[in-house]
Amino acid sequence: MIDPSLIIECSANTVCSVGHAVVMSLLLFATLMGGFAYTTLLERRLVAAFQHRVGPNRVGIGGIAQPIADGIKLITKEDVTPASADKVIFWLAPAIKVVPTLIVLAVVPLGPPLLLPWFDGHWYRVPLGLADVNVGVLWILAITSISTYGIVLAGWASANKYAMLGGLRASAQMISYELSMGLAIVVPIMIVGSMSMGDIIEAQASPPILGWFAFQNPLAAGILLVAMLAETNRAPFDMPEAESELTGGYHTEYSGMKFALFFAAEYISMITISAIVAALFFGGYYWPLPLVEQAPILGPINVFIKVVVFLALFVWVRATLPRIRYDRLMAFGWKVMLPLSLLAVAWSAVSLALGDLTADPNGYMIAAGIVFGLVLLIVLVGLWRRSLPERRPEMTDARAGLGWMIVQVVGALIAPPFAVYDWLVKQRREAEAFVDDLRRQREQAEAARIQAAAPVEPPPGTAEAP
Repeated sequence: MIDPSLIIECSANTVCSVGHAVVMSLLLFATLMGGFAYTTLLERRLVAAFQHRVGPNRVGIGGIAQPIADGIKLITKEDVTPASADKVIFWLAPAIKVVPTLIVLAVVPLGPPLLLPWFDGHWYRVPLGLADVNVGVLWILAITSISTYGIVLAGWASANKYAMLGGLRASAQMISYELSMGLAIVVPIMIVGSMSMGDIIEAQASPPILGWFAFQNPLAAGILLVAMLAETNRAPFDMPEAESELTGGYHTEYSGMKFALFFAAEYISMITISAIVAALFFGGYYWPLPLVEQAPILGPINVFIKVVVFLALFVWVRATLPRIRYDRLMAFGWKVMLPLSLLAVAWSAVSLALGDLTADPNGYMIAAGIVFGLVLLIVLVGLWRRSLPERRPEMTDARAGLGWMIVQVVGALIAPPFAVYDWLVKQRREAEAFVDDLRRQREQAEAARIQAAAPVEPPPGTAEAP
């Protein structure tokens, strides 16, 4: 046992806090850059396995050194800048794209605090994360939004119409899917009552696995996965770089290391987003390996396992689904993702309200299960109705289908507050109209009194009485 008097919080010691920030930053940077290199190898090997090919197997044992060879090739490749490009922005755009992907993990804890001995005889409690601020979710939303501006600026500064179209597609896609992403992230904030990533992870520690928010609101977890896939421009949402119609899109004019930075940003985004989704909905550093509280070093291993699983899922989606048409991509974001995200928020809100009405500490879980059953029933009824034979055109009804039912459910859940608001606004307007009428009547009465009290002057040309 360690004497509690010998334990010092790292945040309370200036030297320790500065050293922790420097060392943790270097570790995160090295991990993300190494992860980027070998995520490319993971993707190529998995896609090869899906397509019954061999994949990279020549450089190193089993192709293990292939990312190093690719890096050398990109570094030594000729770096060309178009003559008509806006050179400053053209050079800055790759950095604007890659830097946010490197710093977004700063607020995600990778494990419980770790006790480390030092030469002064004390033990220091060091957090396994760069900073666990109380607005960590806002940090994630802000930083993930910035990276898209790198794509927009790259397309605009390239003086290329195809690149410009890619940048415009990126901005439209960012606006469309960030709404769904933000609403999905609201769900764990509502459940925990905090924006701290550490608090959200700790709230999922018990019960093991079943306490993950993905089981309490699987709809929000699925929406967040799809929205994050769109935010990273991964297939089937890779419209800003659609080579079939844009010859490469926003990075058409880039080569050498500037292209490598865009390439790195995409794969680093996959890693960071996987870690964020794992923290928000899949328990963070808790499980599949148990006893994380007793051995905090297992926390980063659990995060690594979950990140690899999500990376494999991203690659699986790319190898399976074709690129969808641009208008359908936008329609999916606005007509499907946004209503479903509203339904997910209403789901958690109703469950929390019902749970607060009961004295049972498990009331929220019971209410969430009941709401989940209702949502599942609605989905099954919608699928059953879609499986029925199509009716003749003259017998069709616009009020049918899963989308209409979702809109009705969401409308029924959120309508009462708006109805109360409309009633209050109407009462206020009526009160203001009543006050205005009283003021107008008072002014008219005052004017009549003044007119009655004033002396009456004889009309012109009339002789005065003697």
